[in-house]
Amino acid sequence: MIPQAKFAAPLLLASLLAACATPQTQSAPSRTASAAPVEIGIIALNDFHGALEPPKQSVSMTAADGTKFRVPAGGASWLASAVDTIKARHSNSVVVAAGDLTSASQLASSLYLDEPAVGVMNRIGLEFNAVGNHEFDRGSAELLRLQNGGCGKNTRRQPCRLEPFPGASYKYLSASTIKDDGSTLFPGTGLKTFDTPAGKITVGFIGLSLRTVPALVSPDMLKGLRFADEADTINTLVPQLRAQGANAVVVLIHQGGKTSDFGDVNGCKDFTGDINPILDRLKPGVDVVVSGHTHWDYVCERAAGDPAKPVLLTSAGVYGEMVTDITLTFDPATHALTAKRARNVVVQSEPYQSSTGWVDNTDLAPRFAPKPEVQAFVKRYVDDVAKETARVIGHLSGPALKSESADGWKGGPLGYLIADSQLAATRKLGAQMAFTNPFGVRTGLTPAADGTVTFGQLYAVQPFNNDLVVQTMTGVQIRAMIEEGLDDKDVKQAISPSANLRYSYDMRRPSGQRVISLMLDGKPLSPSAKYRVATNSFLSEGGDFYSTFTKATDKVRSGIEIDAMEAWLSAVPVRQVPDDKRAFDVTR
Repeated sequence: MIPQAKFAAPLLLASLLAACATPQTQSAPSRTASAAPVEIGIIALNDFHGALEPPKQSVSMTAADGTKFRVPAGGASWLASAVDTIKARHSNSVVVAAGDLTSASQLASSLYLDEPAVGVMNRIGLEFNAVGNHEFDRGSAELLRLQNGGCGKNTRRQPCRLEPFPGASYKYLSASTIKDDGSTLFPGTGLKTFDTPAGKITVGFIGLSLRTVPALVSPDMLKGLRFADEADTINTLVPQLRAQGANAVVVLIHQGGKTSDFGDVNGCKDFTGDINPILDRLKPGVDVVVSGHTHWDYVCERAAGDPAKPVLLTSAGVYGEMVTDITLTFDPATHALTAKRARNVVVQSEPYQSSTGWVDNTDLAPRFAPKPEVQAFVKRYVDDVAKETARVIGHLSGPALKSESADGWKGGPLGYLIADSQLAATRKLGAQMAFTNPFGVRTGLTPAADGTVTFGQLYAVQPFNNDLVVQTMTGVQIRAMIEEGLDDKDVKQAISPSANLRYSYDMRRPSGQRVISLMLDGKPLSPSAKYRVATNSFLSEGGDFYSTFTKATDKVRSGIEIDAMEAWLSAVPVRQVPDDKRAFDVTR
């Protein structure tokens, strides 16, 4: 995960507008309107992931003299304060989000089915949120409960454990998430009208998920849903919003990209990503795109629809470490949008001890005090979960980290450790090898000085509660599956194997032909032989673009992945961190 941060958005907006595309009366511009341009602030965030407490990550920034420095950032009560600060700068403002506010969360949120994450967003004053892929992790019924409130049980965990749950005061938007009857799971659009000195000005919002949600969420969580093309959906809805009086259109989409200027939170150098093909196909009419998913921070101008009027594209990193302060300027007479600008603001919070040293506060970035109301709300959940969080489950010989490389994500020693735990837990079902996906390893695992690892740390690494699955695959299928992670079709990741399986690859070779050697217990894998392979249920169902897993046969489920990891760590006095290279890039 790339630690980053941005400045953020307002607080407690008392009335929320309906997010459905309901026509609103647009007053004609007054001829006696104020001559001053009208500014409207949009305060945007994304990928909060239930980060109630500071995530102990930093934002890399660059000082005016070129010096690099790190800023400790994130935490719900600091985020709320930053939102208040930005909101105070705007006479008119709205708080919005581009998805993944819940799931893959800290234990104090996840254990309570992310009810506290929703409570934080209510207190921050969020009004519209596009549904992200992780918001489907527990299924559409549970997502609808987050919107509507109540204590109906849709998962293994018990809802309303600490207090009644009223639901989200903000509106989920899901323009491209289609049910069997052709309707959308949530409204696709929303309107916000502002009373300004120049008369009423309306901003329209379109919210949607990325089209590849089915590759990122277990299929049984998506029954009865399909995901339409993002650009086609946006192009259809823009004229509708304009007809309803929208003076500007803002897209909230859970898709994004990355830049090469790490350290510039407002940069756009060498921008790449899956958002680009969507932008390329947009018709004129979109003014701002608030994006997410990649956990990156950027502020860009991108040609889309009308090259003479580029789209303003933003993203605010991850975990509430930043928020984006967007300003739209309108002509007071015609109400036409005349200018737009944005900046990411780092939500500086409390210092912390990292694996590489102390990360202290700095005067080179704004400082925020935690907002008492939100701090007290978060504390109730943190205190309630403290015993479970602090429970010691084992000892490690040192830090077990994941790694990142230029050719994609690698699971690193932590990915290997997880694969080993899954093989140990499934040997009784005949498993001969195990694999885990690097993207499913959410953060590193750094033990205390005495090697102690707590359940809270383990949950931060694997918060998904995926089942383990043992399935039959041929040698040909196993090789094809590894190639899928290394090919040029989708994002790259070298899948992490258990200790008894090793493979090497060469990224200079053609896509689909990059695996060089593939060895099980020191012997080449036989192409025609059948093997029992263990992995998590997300991968087994084709997640992270590993479609070959869906062709496996004789699938048997066996326990939960985090339980396997706990058993593996507790089985010996000190578990050694793998230090060998099981997935070896011959070019490095």
